[in-house]
Amino acid sequence: MITVTPRAAQEIQTIQKEEGKGESGLRMMVVGGGCSGFQYQMGFDEAPQRDDKVLESNGIKLFVDPQSAAYLQGVEIDFEEGFNGGFKISNPNVKSSCGCGSSFNA
Repeated sequence: MITVTPRAAQEIQTIQKEEGKGESGLRMMVVGGGCSGFQYQMGFDEAPQRDDKVLESNGIKLFVDPQSAAYLQGVEIDFEEGFNGGFKISNPNVKSSCGCGSSFNA
């Protein structure tokens, strides 16, 4: 369902260590907002919620709520360094996105 590239996994693990969240999972959510309708949110959670899907990719534990799961089928999370670097989310379900790339429509 969600693939975390090795480069993104390494960055996530680095952030987990820096924030003292070593045993946490990465929560991936889709929420309403932005100029195109939906936005991604990522953060660390100690444990999954009751209805969450629990996944793993390249050593990263992922928690996804059922509502977000429908929008995240086939998503790849990558990481790029540099001026415009950061986490990059490739989603085959996106019909359109805003110019800055921070929101999408599915």
